[in-house]
Amino acid sequence: MGLDNRAALRRCGFALLALAVSAGLLSTDAASADGTPAKELFGAKALPTEAAPTSYGFYSKGCLAGGIAIPTDGPTWQAMRLSRNRRWGHPEMIALIERFSHDAAERIGWPGLLLGDISQPRGGPMLSGHASHQIGLDADIWLTRMPQKTLSYQERESISATSMLDKSKFLTIDPSVWTPAHARLIMMAASYPEVERVFVNPAIKKKLCDTWRGDRSALGKVRPIYGHDYHFHIRIKCPAGSQGCKDQAAVPAGDGCDKSLAWWFTDEPWAKPKKKPGEKPPKPKFATLGDLPKACALVLNGPAPGSEQQATYGTAYSAPAAIPAAATSIESVIGATDEAPLANIPVPLPRPALQ
Repeated sequence: MGLDNRAALRRCGFALLALAVSAGLLSTDAASADGTPAKELFGAKALPTEAAPTSYGFYSKGCLAGGIAIPTDGPTWQAMRLSRNRRWGHPEMIALIERFSHDAAERIGWPGLLLGDISQPRGGPMLSGHASHQIGLDADIWLTRMPQKTLSYQERESISATSMLDKSKFLTIDPSVWTPAHARLIMMAASYPEVERVFVNPAIKKKLCDTWRGDRSALGKVRPIYGHDYHFHIRIKCPAGSQGCKDQAAVPAGDGCDKSLAWWFTDEPWAKPKKKPGEKPPKPKFATLGDLPKACALVLNGPAPGSEQQATYGTAYSAPAAIPAAATSIESVIGATDEAPLANIPVPLPRPALQ
């Protein structure tokens, strides 16, 4: 797609959002007043907003316009947990995943990536599992190698990823499952300039600090965090042109193999919060639409891609006739019992090039 076409696409997307405002679709006040959690609103959307790809807000407080879905299967990846409908992202995130999977197979012999959650069709808070992944710029990659066969839908729902930890020892890598190839995979993910951070379990970070003998310039991007012993989490920078997208603070200088890592091996991160006698636990507060950037109301209420979008977007989407333009609930699009319930979700074309 040429630069002129990209600019026209972006202008068209913004025009559609402007029409949504004039039509009264910016219902932030109403949705916030009734206290509906934003995760319920965004979790109910099965298709993206028809607009230019844009990430709004921060990784843990925002939404995604114009998201695209990575195909369920590629030459070097398979998507897992399809029922969640979380294989959507900003085109630059999807392109990075595809390029990374190809590079990992070609350069280090990794047989293929098993993909966990990326984002919901319109981003936003999720019903379960994540605080981030809201703006289409985060992706979870399993530390389990992709099998040679194509997994069935049921296998993708039931197979568990493999933990890298020795469960009998505190924050210790299990040498029977960890391999040098795991280290090469994580360090390759961190090496891409658009990657801002790669989150891993503290034990994995320590293993890399102790054993990595290659170029350590990207090791500082690999950050320790709770969990993440079954998978690692890739986060990329805000794409150019995503006005309103907020980058995370820069990674501190150095390789991160310092006091900040040693802290994870003390009691402090794992200590339970102390409660005062008679103190009642605070009620959980869920973000409403009004807590998100204002543009997220437009994203939430904007039109989904349908057959009529062909005239506007050309070949940007391929929307099967089986999906009515008005079908925007998960159930109406993917069904509840189909063997491959996401097979008929429109996948934007052309695919991002592997560069």
